[in-house]
Amino acid sequence: MRCLVVDDSSAMRAILRRLLAREGFEIVEARDGLEALSVIHGLDGLELVLIDWNMPVMNGLELLRRIRSEPRYDSARIVMVTTESDVMHIAEALNAGASEYIMKPFTPEIIADKLRLLGL
Repeated sequence: MRCLVVDDSSAMRAILRRLLAREGFEIVEARDGLEALSVIHGLDGLELVLIDWNMPVMNGLELLRRIRSEPRYDSARIVMVTTESDVMHIAEALNAGASEYIMKPFTPEIIADKLRLLGL
C-alpha cells in the first residue's frame, strides 16, 4: 500500500514514515501542498494521504480540496495530521473530504487506531 506524507517538518515526516513503514506502507513524501500535487500526479495508486494543515506554498486544506476534486483519488483515504484542534478546523476538513483527523502530538497507537478505523 502506498502512502503520501505531506508536512513541511522533516522531523514529522520522519516520525510518520517510521510509524507507517511498521504498518506495511510504502511511503512517499512532500514538503508542501504544491510539491504533493506534483508527486501524486506521477503515482499509480494511492491508498492513504496524511496532510499537515499549516504549510508554506499551499496549505493542507487547499491540498485536500485539490485532491478531492480529482475523481481518480476518490478512494484515497485522506487524514489531516495537524496542531489545529478547534472544532471549526475539524469540521472544515471533514466537510472538504478528509476521511479522518489526527491532532498533534499523537502516539503510535493513535496512528494505528486510525488506520484500523479506515480499514487499512
